[in-house]
Amino acid sequence: MLSTIFRRFLQTLVVVLIMSALVFSGLYLIGDPVLMLASPEATDAEREAIRHTFGLDLPLWHQYFIFLSKAVRLDFGASFLTGESAMRLILERMPATLELATLAMFMSMLIGIPLGIYAGLKPRALKARTIMTGSVLGFSLPNFWVGLMLIMLFAILLGWLPAGGRGPVEHYGPISLSVFNWEGFKHLILPAATIAVAKCALIIRVTRAATRECLPQDYIKFARAKGLRERRVLGVHLLKNILIPIVTIGGLEYGQVFAFAVVTETVFSWPGMGKLLIDSIVTLDRPVVVAYLMLTVVFLAFLNLAVDIAYTALDPRVRMEGSA
Repeated sequence: MLSTIFRRFLQTLVVVLIMSALVFSGLYLIGDPVLMLASPEATDAEREAIRHTFGLDLPLWHQYFIFLSKAVRLDFGASFLTGESAMRLILERMPATLELATLAMFMSMLIGIPLGIYAGLKPRALKARTIMTGSVLGFSLPNFWVGLMLIMLFAILLGWLPAGGRGPVEHYGPISLSVFNWEGFKHLILPAATIAVAKCALIIRVTRAATRECLPQDYIKFARAKGLRERRVLGVHLLKNILIPIVTIGGLEYGQVFAFAVVTETVFSWPGMGKLLIDSIVTLDRPVVVAYLMLTVVFLAFLNLAVDIAYTALDPRVRMEGSA
């Protein structure tokens, strides 16, 4: 298993290196940040001075190697607009996005797995058909519309939850979290639920399909033939095997929420990384965009590595194939 993990780790590093080149090259070809930094009345000499200050007059390959050498130290330069460290701006927003993504996926797993198992065990029951109809709606409804409807219901009509913002936070060193503060947690519920609607629908369908696939297997029949209670058959023999696709899909969806929660953060005025990214793209603040994309690439790459390790731990056949 250690050799499998080491091999996947090397593959992850190669992916990060390739993506760093693609991210840097793609952003280099988009727009000219000097147009944003210099006033319309600036002379050519002043524009060239700005290019030289930010290293934009160097060849592309030279800029990339400078970027790469600084990236390993988490130094992506200063924001063109504020002059602050680009990575610092991203890291200040990252806890808000992380807790939003984590709570959303926790809610979707907590609700989706039991409902998916029930729908798989009794596919002809009315409740199971209702669950699957609800999962179709969860896929179909636009994310921003779900958010607006939740605001209308729980914030405006009922007045139970706040409509936007992050609310009070608790500070743990450099990290600030709202999930451990009741008032802050109330601000987190609606945006997390908005994301969880679609993710829960996916988890339900994956869980139902995995349950239907596992039920006819011999190990389930043998466990029942031994006289084991149904709770143990489902909780141990069935659940362990259906967790393999659930962990894979859940890990990938968690990364997607972390990287692409822009719409939800905008609807709820949630001060995460997505809103900062949109503002930086509009103003061609290249260091902030590069820092965001590289942080996202590294996060997704190592998240996939963690999913592979979990998959290997759950399914010994993967280890056997890797050693063969």
